[in-house]
Amino acid sequence: MAAESIGRKVVASNRRARHNYEILDTFECGIVLLGSEVKSLRNGQAQIKDAYASFRGMELWLEHMHIAPYRFAREGGHDPERARKLLLHRKEIERLIGKVNEGGLTLVPLSIYFSHGLAKVELALARGRRRYDKRQKIRERTERREMDRAVRRR
Repeated sequence: MAAESIGRKVVASNRRARHNYEILDTFECGIVLLGSEVKSLRNGQAQIKDAYASFRGMELWLEHMHIAPYRFAREGGHDPERARKLLLHRKEIERLIGKVNEGGLTLVPLSIYFSHGLAKVELALARGRRRYDKRQKIRERTERREMDRAVRRR
């Protein structure tokens, strides 16, 4: 994988997000984790299918991300479903608050990865797709594949 060769090891990805949402912009965020959570992430024990980001005051928090408890952690480890603080510059947070409040937009994590040893979250500013939008995208992808096949046959 080319991504791993430049110091980026993907732990978990949310493939359904690109189907359910129209991605408008992406951001790389740091994430505040406990030691047992980092160990569990390094083992690939994370799930972000139902996760989303929300604001609490001027802070950004990742909700409903599941990181499995680390087996060897002392005193039970961590709560797998706890909210985790995301790290962004103040200006970026203010800009995101403005865009989300303006309407119809949400913050969805696309992937969790390690970049040069630090855990990062790729966060997307997204607009939800309606059912007919999803069908139309599937139809366009199918047509594109058929055109590519026809070109290859010639």
